[in-house]
Amino acid sequence: MQIYTNVVASAVSVAALFATGEWRAVRGELAGYRSGTARYAATLLGIAVAWQAATLGMVRLVTRASSLFANVTSTLGLPLVPIFAVPLFGDKMTGIKVVAMLMAVWGFLSYVYQHYLDDRRVQDARENERAPGSCSLGARADGKPVDCACTTMPIRDSAVAEQGAPRV
Repeated sequence: MQIYTNVVASAVSVAALFATGEWRAVRGELAGYRSGTARYAATLLGIAVAWQAATLGMVRLVTRASSLFANVTSTLGLPLVPIFAVPLFGDKMTGIKVVAMLMAVWGFLSYVYQHYLDDRRVQDARENERAPGSCSLGARADGKPVDCACTTMPIRDSAVAEQGAPRV
């Protein structure tokens, strides 16, 4: 399904290239490319293939994990691009790039920390579930109280929770 979206986007981009007359500038870019026309074409082809692979990879992450995880992994990739662009392409590291990198790392670390907290809550709930409670359901025939575990399991279904059960 995502392939069709990419084909349509490519077709619209090519149509816009010809409609605006920008296609004339491509010949000038080609002539001005230092490494030659073959490398220019290989670079454009490599960029197109890399974007297709990245897009399909993100779609696969959405279907296998979640859309949030796909966004987090792409956010993690944001600070990597400027870091690699400086030594590989001689790009300058500006203040805006540093701030963008810090925000991307902060977002990723927030995601990781939230998962850590969620896992801790689940572990604590499981430990409390295993701990024996001391509630009494009544008495046995010999007069001793019947004990049970008094842990209340949280209900995640909102329809059931509205009927008076504890919500998470």
